[in-house]
Amino acid sequence: MTSTYAVSESMEDYLKTIFKVINKQHVARPKDIAKILKVSAPSVTGALRSLAEKEFIHYSPYDLITLTQKGENAAKDVIRRHDVLQNFFEKVLLVEQKEADEVACRMEHVVSPNIMDRFISFIEFLEICPRAGEKWISGFGYYCDHDGKLDNCEKCIELTLENLREKKRKGGNEAMVVKKLNELEPGNKGRVVKVAVSGETGRRLVEMGVTAGTMVEIEKVAPFGDPIDIKVKGYHLSLRKEEAAGITIEPV
Repeated sequence: MTSTYAVSESMEDYLKTIFKVINKQHVARPKDIAKILKVSAPSVTGALRSLAEKEFIHYSPYDLITLTQKGENAAKDVIRRHDVLQNFFEKVLLVEQKEADEVACRMEHVVSPNIMDRFISFIEFLEICPRAGEKWISGFGYYCDHDGKLDNCEKCIELTLENLREKKRKGGNEAMVVKKLNELEPGNKGRVVKVAVSGETGRRLVEMGVTAGTMVEIEKVAPFGDPIDIKVKGYHLSLRKEEAAGITIEPV
């Protein structure tokens, strides 16, 4: 078990579940946890007491469950590992959502921080490498669905080189196109060029990896453009419109 918070796989499942219940219902009760994890009430009570002793949650019998800051950080760490793995299985390996989720639930407890960083870097590499991208992944899907057959490899390489040369020609004649993060639409991706956000939010962004060169994806934009939900290095962040306006992006 690779968590930096010294909890077992079972306890990580409890923390993740508590976090999600609180986010959805604003409050968490033992019966909610028991129902989701499909365990008995005594098992839940024992787990909650253990988490409270380790200062991951605030808990007393017949009361609501809340996460401490330590518990919230630990829960987010587990959820991030799960999201990165599921994203890799679905978007790179083209595995169905249900199976990807189930396998990620098992692997999230054992993957090391170094391998997690490699997963994230590999996904980013696929998005920016001229030889990869969506077409390359689609080709992998074709390979899997047609008994390992590879067709038109030479044509694929020729098109890749042609596209790269065209991009270089444009790059030599045109200035880099950049936008503010708040100007992008859901599903858009881009590389961070500059972060001009100060204060606590600026520090939080740096801690989450929002620095120059990092890939960012817009997940959801609320009505009137506030807040804006983004994904970066496996983290899901919610930014105010004015905060997003301080981040300059080069769309890809």
